[in-house]
Amino acid sequence: MLNRYKDQHVVVLGLAKSGAAVAKLLHRFGAHVVVNDKKPREEAGGADELEALGITVITGYHPDELIHPGVSLVVKNPGIPYEAPPVAKALELGIPVITEVELAYQISRAPLIGITGSNGKTTTTTLIGLILQEARIDAQVGGNIGNVLCGIAETADSNEWIVAELSSFQLMGTRTFRPRIAVLLNVYPAHLDYHHTMDEYLSAKLKLFANQTAEDYAILPYDQPEVLAKCGGLQAKRYYFSKRQAVSPGVYVENGCIVYSGEMGEREEIMSVSDLSVPHLDNALAAILATKLAGADTRSMVKVLSTFPGVEHRMEFVATVNGVKYYNDSKATNPEAASRALSTFSEPVVWIAGGLDRGVDFRELVPVMAKHVKAIVAYGQTANILLTRAEEAGISRRILVDTVEKAVQAASAAAEPGDVVLLSPACASWDMFPSFEARGSMFKDGVHRLRTSL
Repeated sequence: MLNRYKDQHVVVLGLAKSGAAVAKLLHRFGAHVVVNDKKPREEAGGADELEALGITVITGYHPDELIHPGVSLVVKNPGIPYEAPPVAKALELGIPVITEVELAYQISRAPLIGITGSNGKTTTTTLIGLILQEARIDAQVGGNIGNVLCGIAETADSNEWIVAELSSFQLMGTRTFRPRIAVLLNVYPAHLDYHHTMDEYLSAKLKLFANQTAEDYAILPYDQPEVLAKCGGLQAKRYYFSKRQAVSPGVYVENGCIVYSGEMGEREEIMSVSDLSVPHLDNALAAILATKLAGADTRSMVKVLSTFPGVEHRMEFVATVNGVKYYNDSKATNPEAASRALSTFSEPVVWIAGGLDRGVDFRELVPVMAKHVKAIVAYGQTANILLTRAEEAGISRRILVDTVEKAVQAASAAAEPGDVVLLSPACASWDMFPSFEARGSMFKDGVHRLRTSL
């Protein structure tokens, strides 16, 4: 438990939902807690509630005296960089710096299933939770999705699972965190403005496995040999998932069927790939493997995977208008995610893309554009480079707009019955929107206006 923090001085950096939860938790365990957020008080939110409990809250700046040798622990919001002055000072003084998920593990009585990866975390985490629920196996879902992990861990008991979506930012701040089942979906270039190099980014992801033992399970992407090559020191039992070849132990596709292969060579056909409602096959494979290891039955897997409606803003079906299907994949904030989305469809795609310019050249998208895209509608800071790549891909219909609303209208005009209109931006949203959710909602509003105008 957290009795180790009784009467200890703890600094919580970042007054977001997780920061408030951490502050309350440590306060209940007898720690002297100071919460600090650089944002102004009116933007931070929650300060009054914490102060009413006797917790010190400082907003608007980082005081020079905030971090001192008497501080026992710093718990930081995952998005705060390690170069931030309070974090850097803590590290210089040898003070442990962790994230909220580490505290959640310390208090948890429940076994954990941890899911990380560059793409597909939320969908896979949601699927695992739904399959366990369908199988009548007690489970709670949280982490980087939905509920704060500390809140779940404090109430969960030893006979239920905690299913946690975990970002690289969260994992960097772990020390003893040990999931019973750890799932790595994929690793592609992302968040390099935070991690600086791919090696550092991959190292953060691999912290998911750092404390596992031979009693635990590591689920790995067999189709990414460059990632597997970095997993040589893992202590857990390794299971694999693959869309391309048979693996054992693990889950793979053979003659259009998803097959499970166990440690002792046992083989079970789970379901036909054609019966999946899940947009990305690899997410389904990973979810099958994780829930199989957690004790779920095949019937429950098939029921969930054949009826799953999708997660909002992640390959979310919006509507069919005039014979054209519209999909919202606003969460596709990097080229790899957009490539996966485009490759999902056999129908011609009118692709809506663009957003924040992070210096990406998008050359890797030219082959997939040539194969799947009939027209492109581009907006935002990256519009012109995306249009240039579309020209290289031989796409003659290239349209420049300045808003997502106009993009929906232009895509509708370019699409014919049987086509797909896909918002999968390949870029972050922050040049025009506060979040990918806001961008996706605006796209959906535009699609619904098309329906009402008929």
